[in-house]
Amino acid sequence: MTKILEIQGLRALAVILVIIYHADFIPGGFIGVDIFYVISGFLITNLIIKEISTKGNLNLRNFYHRRIKRLLPASALVLLVTALTCYILLPPMDRDQVGKDVIAVSLLLSNYAFAIWENDYQNLGEAASPFIHYWSLAVEEQFYLIWPLFILVFAKFGMRAVKSAIFALLVISLTFSIIQTPDSPIFTFYSLHTRAWELAAGALIVFIPKNHLMASKAFYKICAIIGALLITWAAYSFTSESAFPGYLALIPVLGSFLLIASIGDWPALFKRLFNNKVMQHMGAISYPLYLWHWPALAVPALVLDRPIELNEKLMAIAATILLSELTHRFVEQPFRYSKIDLSKTFSTLVAATTCSILIGALILNTHTTNIFVKEKNLNLELSEVTSLPVIHSDGCHVNWGVQTSKECLYGDLTSDKTMVLFGDSHAAQWFDAVEDIAKNQGYKLISLTKSACSALKLPISNRGVYNGDECRKWQSNSIERIKELKPEVLIASAFSHYNLNLKANSKDFYYLATQQELHQQLLGYVNKMVYLTDTPKPVKNIPRCLSHNSLESCNQINRSSNAVYKELIKIDPYQWFCDKSCSAVKENFIVYRDASHITRAAAKAVADQLEVALIQKQVFN
Repeated sequence: MTKILEIQGLRALAVILVIIYHADFIPGGFIGVDIFYVISGFLITNLIIKEISTKGNLNLRNFYHRRIKRLLPASALVLLVTALTCYILLPPMDRDQVGKDVIAVSLLLSNYAFAIWENDYQNLGEAASPFIHYWSLAVEEQFYLIWPLFILVFAKFGMRAVKSAIFALLVISLTFSIIQTPDSPIFTFYSLHTRAWELAAGALIVFIPKNHLMASKAFYKICAIIGALLITWAAYSFTSESAFPGYLALIPVLGSFLLIASIGDWPALFKRLFNNKVMQHMGAISYPLYLWHWPALAVPALVLDRPIELNEKLMAIAATILLSELTHRFVEQPFRYSKIDLSKTFSTLVAATTCSILIGALILNTHTTNIFVKEKNLNLELSEVTSLPVIHSDGCHVNWGVQTSKECLYGDLTSDKTMVLFGDSHAAQWFDAVEDIAKNQGYKLISLTKSACSALKLPISNRGVYNGDECRKWQSNSIERIKELKPEVLIASAFSHYNLNLKANSKDFYYLATQQELHQQLLGYVNKMVYLTDTPKPVKNIPRCLSHNSLESCNQINRSSNAVYKELIKIDPYQWFCDKSCSAVKENFIVYRDASHITRAAAKAVADQLEVALIQKQVFN
C-alpha cells in the first residue's frame, strides 16, 4: 500500500501522546493508543477489502506472513533486551514478576495477564512492569488473528453484509465497554472485546464513499478540525481518574475517525503540522518508539526505587529515539521487506516464541524470596514479611464488588461486651494487635474493613478499581451495623495519603470534617470512639528495598498526619515506630510489608503499647 502522509503524521501524534503521558507531561496522553487502534482498523481492513475485491478472495497465509514480518522482529528484540536488563539490574525478588510478564507477552496474552494481576495502566507507579505497554500490542495481534476470518465469513454475502457486520460488532463491543467500565475498569481497559469497537470504527472508514465536489471539501475540512479538537480536548482533559474506556473513549475515537475520513482535504495548517519531514519520520519509526519508550522510563525508576526526575526523563526519551532509529534501520525495515519465504517466517515465529518463553521461565526460576538485612544480621523470608492478617483470607476484609461485610466475629466470643475495628486496609493492618487486646480485655471483636474504603466519607474520585458509590454503600451498611451492635468501643483508622479533591481546603480539613461526621452519626450508639492515626509512610517499598540496598537507604519514612477531631479519642502510633527518625527494621522484624502497611510482626510488637494507650485513655470499663 502506498504510504499515506496523513496516516504517518497521525501515527507520530499517537506515539508522541503516549510517550509524554508516560513521562507525566500530559494527563490524557494514553488516548494515543486509541488513535493507533483506529488507524490499524482502517489500514488492515482496507488491505483485506482491496484484496477480496480485486482477487475474489484473501490469501490468509500471505496476510499473516506480512503481519509477522512487520511486528515480530522489533517486538522480540525489545522484549529480549528488556528482560535481560531487568535480570541484570533488578533485585532477584523482582524476577518472579519479570518472568511471568515475559511469558505472558510471548504468548500474546499480556493484556489479560495484566488485567488479572490488576496492573492499572492509568495509575502506573514507580514499580510498574517494564512490559506493561505490550498490552496494546496483544490486543492488536489478537485482532489481526480474528479479523480477516471475520471479514471472509461475511464477504460471502457481499460487501454490504461485511459493512453491516462490522457496524454490529462496533455497537456490541462499545456497549460492553460502556457497561463494564464502571464495575470492572481494569479488565475493560485491557480486553479485546471492549476495545474491538475502536478498530471497527477505523474499519468503517473504508466503506465511506468520498465525494470530491467543492462543497464536500469544505465539509471534510470541518470534520478534520472537529477531529483535531476532540483529540486535543481528550489529551488535556482526561486523567488517571477518568472512567476509561467506556463512553469517554468515543471522544478520541471519533476524533481519529473524522481525521482519517477527511484525509486529502485537511486544512493547510494540518498538512504543514503532520506532513513535514520530522513528523513523517516520527510516524515511520512510531512502532519501535512505542516499544522502547516505556522500558526506557520504567527500568530506571525500578533500579533507583523512586520516580525518575525531569532530567532523567529527558535522557530516557533521548535514549528511546536513538534505540528506535537503530531498530527501525537495522531490524524493522530489513525484516519487513525481506524475501524470507513463508515457512521460514513461521518457523522463526515458533522459535522466537519458544525462546522468549524459556527466557521467561529461566528468569522466573532464579527468583528468590530471601531478605537479608546485614546491619541487623536479620534473615527473613518475603512470605513472612508480607503475610496478611486472617481477615484477608477468611473474607472479612472485603474487596471490590462487596458492599456488606460478613459477621466477622473474633476476640472473646463469650463476652457480652463488643469492640469494632472499622476502616480501610490501614485499619485492617492493626487486626492482630486489636484482636489480642480484645481477648485480654474480654471483648468480642467485630472487624469491618474494606480495601481503599476508609471509615471516613472522604472526597475521593473514582480511580482504577476504586468505585466511590460502592465505597459509600459499604460505609453506610457498616455504620448501620455498628448502630445495631451498639458496641462499647469503636476503633477507626484510615490511610492519610489519599488523593482528595481538595478544591479550596486543605487535606486535614476534609479528614477532620469527615471524622466529625462519623462521630455525629455514631453519637449515642458507641460508648467510646477511638481514632487511631495513620502509621508513618515509607517512600519506598521496604521489603524490595531491603533485598538489595542498605538499611539506611531504605529509612526514608515520613510522618503521617495526626489530625483528629476533638471529640474522638486520639491514639497516635508514631512514637512506637520512630524516635528522632524512623527505621524500616526494629529489633528482629521488618516494620513494613510494602510502601504503606505495617507487617503483622510490627502490629504485634506494639500491641502492648496500644493496649496501654487505650487503658490510659480510659477506653475500657
